[in-house]
Amino acid sequence: MSDKTFEILNNTFLTIILIIVVYPLIFVLSASISDPQAVSSGKMWLWPVDITFKGYEKVFADSSIWRGYGNTILYTIVGTAVHLFVLLPCAYALSRKELKGKKIILWFILFTMLFNGGLIPTYLVVKSLGMLDTMWAIVIPGVVGAWSILVARAFFQQSIPDQLVEASKIDGASDFYIFMRIVLPLSIPIIAVMALFHAVNLWNQYFNALIYLSDRDMYPLQLILREILVVNQMQLNDPSGGGAESLVEQVKTAGLIKYSVIIVSSLPLLIVYPFIQRFFVQGVLIGSIKE
Repeated sequence: MSDKTFEILNNTFLTIILIIVVYPLIFVLSASISDPQAVSSGKMWLWPVDITFKGYEKVFADSSIWRGYGNTILYTIVGTAVHLFVLLPCAYALSRKELKGKKIILWFILFTMLFNGGLIPTYLVVKSLGMLDTMWAIVIPGVVGAWSILVARAFFQQSIPDQLVEASKIDGASDFYIFMRIVLPLSIPIIAVMALFHAVNLWNQYFNALIYLSDRDMYPLQLILREILVVNQMQLNDPSGGGAESLVEQVKTAGLIKYSVIIVSSLPLLIVYPFIQRFFVQGVLIGSIKE
């Protein structure tokens, strides 16, 4: 196969993949501002038809949306910071050959990938620590996982030469100084990747909030949006809705709200991702090389 033929096939394949990935995003965005009748009839298949913002008006009419946004942003920022604070020193320490008992520690970490205590014991631990109805019930459980530690550890092993660390120690640098002033500046790719992965998980988190939070003022965005969808569905199923005309209108509004909720919950991440996408190839590929 010639290079030109390979390039044509490769570009064709990548174009197909791009269409498969991008089309649902464009469709959902267009459907959220299109007439629901046009969406359900198939008249709207890519670009908006009979533009309306009634779905967004219904979603943002709920004042708790903004409080949910604020809570989610707070949980995401604080949770990601705590995640990196725990992950990076742990992974770097496990990457050093001079760490005694490293294999035993790694076995304990790997054990958590196969077994955990379950929901009820976890809830009892969170309750006994006094974290119910607090931000820490969202931030602390699952603050760092075995997979993150292993990927970051592999990155440090592959990217931080032993000679660099030894030379720094000869010059009188302490382990803390080496980690803060040498290792971290060289680890921006893996920091960006791990931060985004954990931030996405926190942003989309609703189950922990459903279990650990009873104060509605503490609800994250995903739980607020879930409530909106549930309430809207209950109204749709209410037989005393006011006649066939009212039912048809409710069905149309339900479709708009469904698509609008998807955009409201996903848009911030779609905006942030392009700014750190350039770190992904370097961070994930280097961090995934087997020792």
